[in-house]
Amino acid sequence: MMTPTTQLQLQLRQRPHKQRTVMFQEWKKLLFLHWRVPADQIQKTLPPGLTVDTYQGEAFVGVVPFYMQNIRPVYCPAVPGISNFLETNVRTYVYDENGVPGVWFYSLDANQWLACWLGKNWFQLPYRYKKMQAQLRPPLQSGFSDKVHYQLHHSSEKTTRIIYQGKGNAYSAEPGTLEFFLVERYALYAYAKRSDKLYRGRVYHPPYQIAPVAVESYEGLGYLSNFEQVLTPPEHQLYSQGVKVDVYGLEEVWNP
Repeated sequence: MMTPTTQLQLQLRQRPHKQRTVMFQEWKKLLFLHWRVPADQIQKTLPPGLTVDTYQGEAFVGVVPFYMQNIRPVYCPAVPGISNFLETNVRTYVYDENGVPGVWFYSLDANQWLACWLGKNWFQLPYRYKKMQAQLRPPLQSGFSDKVHYQLHHSSEKTTRIIYQGKGNAYSAEPGTLEFFLVERYALYAYAKRSDKLYRGRVYHPPYQIAPVAVESYEGLGYLSNFEQVLTPPEHQLYSQGVKVDVYGLEEVWNP
């Protein structure tokens, strides 16, 4: 089995010319929260064909709330009321038997039912419809982004709330850094239980411009994940204003 390299991670930034673009998306005002979790604990949760990826021997689970905007299939326009919504995903980092690094999603919560249906049926991803709201407040200081008040309702009694705001100058993650390991991911993996097949999907976008973030408050993060570490304060956090994304179709990478 091959293991990931920084060189391969850089190569995955390039557009996959032999694959067909199926969708355009914009990911905006992203908050990246991460916790260290023992690698063997994560490995037990992964499907066949995937291995937990680590940085200096440590594995991570992330929570990423953001805005999805101008979502549309190729050759179709964006549709008001459908193409813009909120999403929060819970993820970890993995690689396949060829050493291709990517993202494994434990959940993707969105407040647009059609997006959830398409994500489940087109991309075999664990989308869930949830009621969500977000409000933007203009910054009171120079060098700060809009303040995001983000809410995700799991039930009438369980709500995740996060208030965050990017601050300072944005920059590209340097190869070899933890930031590069966490955000420079241009592949996702999906597992179809019925057919017992593992798929990989590719995305193309400019490298994230990341920045420090002020997380003013958060509550109810534990409702998002079964990992007990998420009940504690995040160990690493970043912000990005966002990227425009080309999404490619799935390709099968493992079949017993």
